[in-house]
Order: sequence, then C-alpha cells, then structure tokens
Amino acid sequence: MSLDETTLVSALAIQAVGFTRADQKNDQYYEGAQRLEHIGIAVPPELRKFETVANWSRTTVDSVSDRLAMRRFFLPGEEKASEALREGWDYNNLDSESVVHHQESMILGRGFVTVGANEEDKDHPLITVESPREITVDIDKRHRRINSALRLYGESETDLTAQYATLYRPDYTLWLEKSSGRWKAVDRDDHKLGRVPIVMFLNRRRVGKWTGVSEMADVIPLVDAAARSLTNLQLAGETHSVPQKYVLGMSKGDFVDGNGQPIPAWQAYFNAIWANSNKDAKVGQFTASDLKNFHDTVNHYAQLAASVTGLPTRYFGQNSVNPPAEGAIRADEARLILNVERKQANFGDGWGWVMALYERFRTGDWPKGNRIKTEWFDAGTPTKAQTADALSKLHANGQGVLSREGVWDELDWSESRKERERGYFQQEARMMFEGLEKPVLEA
Repeated sequence: MSLDETTLVSALAIQAVGFTRADQKNDQYYEGAQRLEHIGIAVPPELRKFETVANWSRTTVDSVSDRLAMRRFFLPGEEKASEALREGWDYNNLDSESVVHHQESMILGRGFVTVGANEEDKDHPLITVESPREITVDIDKRHRRINSALRLYGESETDLTAQYATLYRPDYTLWLEKSSGRWKAVDRDDHKLGRVPIVMFLNRRRVGKWTGVSEMADVIPLVDAAARSLTNLQLAGETHSVPQKYVLGMSKGDFVDGNGQPIPAWQAYFNAIWANSNKDAKVGQFTASDLKNFHDTVNHYAQLAASVTGLPTRYFGQNSVNPPAEGAIRADEARLILNVERKQANFGDGWGWVMALYERFRTGDWPKGNRIKTEWFDAGTPTKAQTADALSKLHANGQGVLSREGVWDELDWSESRKERERGYFQQEARMMFEGLEKPVLEA
C-alpha cells in the first residue's frame, strides 16, 4: 500500500467508528429494544421488568418504506420501459432486496448498493444491497459522487474490530487484511472503470452534509415518553386499579377456616366475603384508582408523534368509531404521500445510477449522461374501484385523454399480458365480423 492509500484507509476507518454509537441507538429503537431512562421515583430499579415500549419507531419507517415500490426504468431517449433493466432488477431479486435497502437507509440515514461483474452469468451483473454499518465513503462534492469507499468486515468473537477491508477507488479495488495491527494489501483488481462501483442513498439529505438523518429522529423522544407512561400504567394497574381491602383489630391468628386451620394470605385476600367473630374488627375497602390520566397522556403523545412524522393518527392507534371514506383517507395521508414522493425522487436518482453501473458492466458502455429515469407506483392508497373509475373516465370509450394501451400501462400490465389482451381483442373482432357476414351470405 502507498502512503496515500494508508492515510485514506485510516481516515475512512475513523469515520466508520464515528457512526457506531448512533447506528446502535437507531437499530435498537427500530427493533423496540432500547433501554428507557427513568428518574427512579415512579419506577424503582427492581421493577424495570415492567417496561413497555410502543414501537412507533418501526411504524414511522415501515409506513413510508411500504409505499416505495419500483415500477420500471427508462433508458435515455427511450419512451418504452427497458426490458433489459427490468430483467436485471428481477435477476437480482430487487423487488425484495430494495425493501430492505429502503428500510436500512431510513433507519440509519444512509444506505449503499454495489454493482459488480458476475463470473457465473456475464449478461446479468450482480447488484447487491450492502450494510451501511460496513461502508464509509469519501465524497467528490463537485460531481456529487463517491471518490473512494472502504468496507470493513470480519469481526471475531474475541476481537470486535474488523479484520478485513476492501478499498474501492475509481480505477482499482484493493483487498486488505489486518496483520499485527496494520493493514496489508493481499489482492488488487485494476478494473479501469472510472467510477467507484458503489451508490450511496441518503435519507433527508441536507446541503453540504453527506451523512443523512434517520427517519426516526423526530419520534424517538416521544417513543420514550410514551414508554415511560405505559410502564407507569402497568405498575398502577398492578397496585391501584384493583380495590384494596383493609381490616382493623385482627391478628394473623384470626384468619382460620371452620376447622381452626390457618388460611393462606392470598386466599384470605381474595375471598369475596370476609366473616369473623371479633366484634371489635373493622373491614373496609379503598376506592380503586382511575387510570384515565395515563390513557390521555399516551394518546397525547400519539397525536404529537403523528404531527412530527406526518402519519395519520390512526397509525398510532387513534381510531374513530366509523371507518373513514376513500376521500378522507387520501386527505388524511396527504403529508405521508408527499414524504414518500420526495423519497421516490431522491432514491430514484440513486437507483438510476445503480442501473447505469449495471449497463456499464453488461454492455461495456455508459448510458448517455447516466440519465436513466425511474418510475414508481402511486404513493397513495387507491382502491381497485377508485382506480378503475379514474381510468374509465380518462379513457372514455376511446374519446378521452388516455388510450387503451395507456390504461394498460397505468394498470402496470407486462408486455406479455398486453400481447395476450391484443389477441383477445382480435379474436372478438373476428367473431363479430363473422357474425355479421353470415346473414349477408344467406340473403
């Protein structure tokens, strides 16, 4: 390794360490495994096993990622969707892998996808979703692309530091191994690609910042607040919601059955009727506590979570008596839909760059200007009836603004499905023509 390469690897490795604490925190909150912080007054340390977490963090991420479904790609200057790019997408199982990638990008604020040659099938290069925890990058800010990247991996049970690394540069790739605390090159590939074969996706990117922000950042404090209230609610349910009984003027020896045998404490407590022969004894019952204040507090936090995330309040358990109508659902999801559409624009650029690398590996040539257009499914929640009604009005028996083929495109039919439907139309037209021709010949 040269001095410049050694310096670059050290700088990127230090950058990776800087992400560790935030990544662990975000991962724990997404999994609902975070440890709550308490003052210790309402919840003593020995009762922390009652901690309850409403995992709104996962709701915040999954509600957006569930609507990020890729539809098709268009090569520069082409009006028809690229079958080759779709084939590459399907070959790499990206319908499912992209879901994981979008989730990770929103959980940790960043995500990475690599593209490489496939020695088993040269016509279908490999597209791989990578863990953001393993990769750090140096950005060429002028051209807005990765100048170099480092992947760290290979932790052992006794040593949690990475034992192996891969340094990606525009014209070559280095494979490194740690020996005696120092990195040494063990292999090299001079591919002369001219680009680092990695694409970075950033969530909530800010100008001048290349780290991204977790989608859960705004809701995490409210998740903690709600969890503390739910924990207190559990304790109150155990101690104050059940009416407490009291007895005055009796000793332990007075709690006996008809045969004079002692009654266990729990049996004496839960008996519906208490009878005793001690005329001086007094038995009574305290009023049970009303837990409505806890319910109202949790509901209040849920409304605040909806306000900062843009999700409908029903996503946090705030349901009305009557289900909302279709139009009300669309209006209720307005902020969510806008958020997803922004993600589609941002992530769409990233997937366009990924498919440009795919084409470069597949054909040996770069697409012109990397201008691969991505098209997504509708971010809203249309029903089948709503979709059919809208398309029927746009088509209007061939007199509207949308052709029959255009309707099929909106329904996302494949080319084979369209071809089959064209055959059905031709068959119907032929049968109709034969039906009209027969009476003419008989006459």
